[in-house]
Amino acid sequence: MLLKLAQSIQLVILDVDGVLTNGQLGLNDDLISSKSFHVRDGFGIRQLLKEGIEIAVITGRESKLLEERIRELKIQYLFQNSPDKLPVFEKLLAQLNLMPSQVAYMGDDLIDLPILSRVGLSAAPSDAYGFVKNFVKNKNHFISNYPGGSGAVRELCDLILESKGRLQPICEQFLKDGSELPKEQQSKYQAKHQSRDQ
Repeated sequence: MLLKLAQSIQLVILDVDGVLTNGQLGLNDDLISSKSFHVRDGFGIRQLLKEGIEIAVITGRESKLLEERIRELKIQYLFQNSPDKLPVFEKLLAQLNLMPSQVAYMGDDLIDLPILSRVGLSAAPSDAYGFVKNFVKNKNHFISNYPGGSGAVRELCDLILESKGRLQPICEQFLKDGSELPKEQQSKYQAKHQSRDQ
């Protein structure tokens, strides 16, 4: 059932705190906050973008660190200071000419319920707030095996790629020639395999 739902997805919308991060807010003595993002989540997002699936991020907070991470990942749609997320969701649907059934949303708290209740594929990290997690589970939608900020987004990305028959070819590409590896690793990979061929 999940693969069938995921097959229609053309847009993935993500919450930030508790989804892309572990939800903890670190403050130093100067009241400067810090956030941590998981590199595996970033890799999964990049693969979806390569496959033509749009990514959007909606958060009730504002963060320069988040803006930098979004730039790194080349995500086009970032909405900050948006505690009321439903109008942003509806704006995205109109802008991208999509139906709710073509959207996946991952959230972890009550603020995410208005969108989770409308999308074709609702998703939550393993450590989502209990009511939210039960809501997603009762819909027979996607509960990650991982907590927020620790690979939950990557698992959702993999599910969507698998549903479209793309996950296995992407994985096999690494074994084939390393062309999907980061540039600094490609040269090491190629040098290693050239020495084996000699």
